[in-house]
Amino acid sequence: MAVDLQSIYILASGGERAMEQLNVTANNVANVDTPGFKKVFEEEMYQNVPVNRGEAAKLLTFPRFRETVPVLSQGALQKTDSPFDFAISGSGFFTVLTKAGVLLTRNGHFHLDKNGFLVDANGNRVLDDAGNPILLDGTMPFTVTKDGKIFQAGVQVAVLGIENYDSVKPVGEGYYTGTGRRKKPECTVLTGYLESSNVNPVEEMVNLIEAQRRFDIYGNLIRGLDRINIKSVEIGKV
Repeated sequence: MAVDLQSIYILASGGERAMEQLNVTANNVANVDTPGFKKVFEEEMYQNVPVNRGEAAKLLTFPRFRETVPVLSQGALQKTDSPFDFAISGSGFFTVLTKAGVLLTRNGHFHLDKNGFLVDANGNRVLDDAGNPILLDGTMPFTVTKDGKIFQAGVQVAVLGIENYDSVKPVGEGYYTGTGRRKKPECTVLTGYLESSNVNPVEEMVNLIEAQRRFDIYGNLIRGLDRINIKSVEIGKV
């Protein structure tokens, strides 16, 4: 008699969960040196599913996945002394215009493009508080106050656009989209600083090892059940 394959399905679901955890943790490790990067994690979620309905009805527990959740804790502030480096101390994100639309970032490593627009490390234009690209005179020095106001020759030319939300969703390359209610940022802008990633490399390496072991355990159990299934079929033919 063949072994009930439902157990294998459950283990396969758990193996998929472990693989996703591996990918998330590996991405955290890969971005440990990315300015403003926020580590992400996946909350455990399990769902009871009815099987064998009828007199023998029962519930089996299957692992289920949720969206990755960013941890928005403040990263360490590193002094660079570059006038084009900005760090947000507190809550909020810089706004930039990308091919995918307006996105949020904590990576304040900016520079001027050939047209004089303030852009991020990927060449996306940094926006002001009105949602417009920030254009500066590249021949003149500028200063930025702690509330994000940009001055050239003593004249205010723009205000850095900073937005804050209940939560954010990562979309890749250190960019995020806001989710939930929009809130007033509570922060200061520091010139000549960059915010480091809030990833703890030692902690993430431990998580990586645990996720790998978890994946291996699911795989070994699946192979073991498969061998039992084959043996059961062989015995049934005798």
